[in-house]
Amino acid sequence: MKKMTVLIAAVLALSAPLAALAVEHDHGSMKMEHGGQMMDKGRVAHEEVIDGVKATFKVMSMKEQMKDMEMPKGMKETHHLMVEFKDAKSGKALTEGEVKVKVQGPDKIEQTRDLMGMEGHFGGDLDLSKRGKYGVMAKFKLGDGKVRTAKFWYTVK
Repeated sequence: MKKMTVLIAAVLALSAPLAALAVEHDHGSMKMEHGGQMMDKGRVAHEEVIDGVKATFKVMSMKEQMKDMEMPKGMKETHHLMVEFKDAKSGKALTEGEVKVKVQGPDKIEQTRDLMGMEGHFGGDLDLSKRGKYGVMAKFKLGDGKVRTAKFWYTVK
C-alpha cells in the first residue's frame, strides 16, 4: 500500500509539467484541474442523501483518465472511486472525515480501501478489471462524528 501511494505520488509529480500545459483545457466530459488531477464531470455511479448528507459516488476508468500517459507497470488498480459529500440543506462541501469502502467483485473477491481526502472529495483506486456487477459498501464519519453508510451496485461492461 505504501509503495502504491509513493508510485501514484511520483506519477502525479512527473505529470505536473504536462498538466501545466493543459490546465483548464476541456476534453468533452473530462477536465484537467490544477496539480495534474483529472476530474470527470459525469459518470455518477450512485447518489443519495444519508442523515442530512448528500453523497455522490463516481467511478472513473484510470485508463481513460490517463489516456495520454503511460500506465505504471505492475499497477493492478484499474478504476478510481471518488465520493463528494455535501450538506443536503446548504449544499456546502463536507471535506473533513474518514471514508472506508469495501467492494465485492463478480468473482466474490473483496477489496477494502481507506479513501484519502483530496481536493473537495475523497478517493482511492480499485481493481475493477473483471466485467460484471460490483457491490460497493461505504462507511464514513464526517466532521459531525456521525457514522453513515451507503451501499450500491456498480456494473463494469
